[in-house]
Amino acid sequence: MQVTDGKDGVFTKMSRCFNGRLTYSVGIIALSQINFGLDQGVFNNTQAMTPFARKKSYELETYYLSLLSSLTYIGFTFGLVTGNILSAKIGRKKCFMVMCFWAILGAIICITTTTNKWQMVVGRIVSYVYIGMELALVPVTQSELVPAPVRGATVGTYQSALLIGQLIASLICRGTGNIDDDRSWRIPLGILFIIPTIMLCAVWYIPESPRWLLQKDRPEEAIANLRLLRQGKFTEEEIQQEYREFQGTLNATAKRGRFIELFQGTNLKRTLIVLGVNIFLQLTGQNFVSVYGAIFIKSLGVINPFTMTSINTAVSIVFVFVCQLATDKTGRVPLMFVGAIIQCGGLMTMGGLGTVASPSYSIKAAIVSMVTVFGVGFQLGWAPLSHVVAAEIPTQRLRDTTYALGSVFNIAIQFAVSFSIPYLLNEPYAALGSKVGFIFGATAAGAVLFTWFCIPECSGKTLEEIDELFLEGVSVRKFRKTRATVPTAQYKGDGKKGDMKIESVEV
Repeated sequence: MQVTDGKDGVFTKMSRCFNGRLTYSVGIIALSQINFGLDQGVFNNTQAMTPFARKKSYELETYYLSLLSSLTYIGFTFGLVTGNILSAKIGRKKCFMVMCFWAILGAIICITTTTNKWQMVVGRIVSYVYIGMELALVPVTQSELVPAPVRGATVGTYQSALLIGQLIASLICRGTGNIDDDRSWRIPLGILFIIPTIMLCAVWYIPESPRWLLQKDRPEEAIANLRLLRQGKFTEEEIQQEYREFQGTLNATAKRGRFIELFQGTNLKRTLIVLGVNIFLQLTGQNFVSVYGAIFIKSLGVINPFTMTSINTAVSIVFVFVCQLATDKTGRVPLMFVGAIIQCGGLMTMGGLGTVASPSYSIKAAIVSMVTVFGVGFQLGWAPLSHVVAAEIPTQRLRDTTYALGSVFNIAIQFAVSFSIPYLLNEPYAALGSKVGFIFGATAAGAVLFTWFCIPECSGKTLEEIDELFLEGVSVRKFRKTRATVPTAQYKGDGKKGDMKIESVEV
C-alpha cells in the first residue's frame, strides 16, 4: 500500500495517514509515557531536595540511593511479564486499564510515606509495575496501529513523551525545591495521579489492535477497527489491501509462537538484534543522567541542579523531535550511528576532564556541559529509535515474546547500572566521579559498531515486508535498498528460510 511519496516530509506523511481516531489513539497511548517521564523526573529531582533527605531519618546514604533506584526493577520485571501475558490474552486496550490501576496505587503509597523510609521503596516498586507494563504495551501497540510511512515518527513518541514528562516534573520541582518542608516533594508526587486517572476514562475509545483481533480469530472486528483507523485518509480498496496483508502474514502466525522459536531459523538474527539494541540502550549511561543526574550536578556545585535538569530536558526534547521528524526520511541507522558517536565523545570528554586534580570552576562547568552533550546524542538516535527497531524487527507471531525478552535484558542492565552508579561515583567506594565517563564512553563506542554492522534499515517498510526480507535472507546492509513483494495469500512461513516464494528487487 503506497500512500505517500518517499520524498514527503513527516508532516505531509502524517496529514495523509492520520485520521481523527488514529490521532486520538496515538495521543492517549503517549500519555502513559508522559507519566513515566513525570515519575522519573520527580524522583530524580526529589533525591536532591534537602527536606526529602532529612525527612524522619531519611539519610540518603549510598546503599539507600542504590536500593531506591535499583529495587524498582523488581516491579519493572513483574510489570513487563504481566503486560506481555495480559496483552496477548485480553488485548492491548484492557491491559492499558489494568496498567493505570498500578500507577494510582504506587502514587498513593509514595505520597503517604511518613516515618518509614522503606515505604517509599515499596511505592516505587509498585509504580514500576505500571512502567514495566507500558514498556510491554506502548511501542508494540503503536507499531500495530499506524501505517508504515509514519511508524518511526509515531513509535518515537515513546521517548519524546517521556522527555515532556521529565520537563514538566523538573519545572515543578524547580518551583517547589525552595520550600523548606515536606510540600517540596509531596506536591511533585501528587501529579502522578493525574494521567492514570485520565487514561482510565479515555482508553475506552481506542480501537483494539486489528492485528491482535486477527490473531484471536475475530476478522469482522479486525476489519471494522482498521476502517476506524484509516477511513478518510485511505480508500476502501487500500484498507482491504492492508487487511489482506495482515491476513497473509497471520496465516503463519495464527497462534502464539513457542519461546524456542526465538532462536530458530531467521528468528535468531531478529532476536539477537533486539537483544543488542536493548543492551546498548542501557549500557551507554542513560541511567546515570536520568536517575542520578541532579545529584551528580549538585555535587559539582556550579549551578542549581533543578535549573540544569530543566535545561537538559528542554534541549533533549528539541533533539528527540528532530529525530522523530527525520527518521522516516533519513532512516533509523544514520541517526543511531551519529547519536552514538556524539554520546561517546561527550562521555570520553567528561572522563578526561575528571582526571584533573582540584578542578577549577570552568572545568566543573565543562563537565556539566558534557551531560548536555551526551543527552543530545542519546535523544538524536538511540533513545527514541531503539524502541522503534525493537518493535518492528520481530515477526508478528513472536513480536510480543521477542520484545519482552529484549525488555528483560533491558531491565537486567538497568538494574545493574542503577545499583552500581552510587558505588562508582561516591567515596569510600570507587569514587570515580566524572571519570565514570570512560566506562560508559567505551560502551557507547560499542554501540557505534553495533549500529553500523548489525541493525537493518527498515524505514518505510511495512511489518509484513520486513518479515519477507528476513525470510529471504537479505543481509543487514542491503535492507535499505531492497523491496520485497509477495502474493499475500501465499504467505505461510514459520520463520525458516525457504517456506514461501519472495521476489526481492533493488530500489
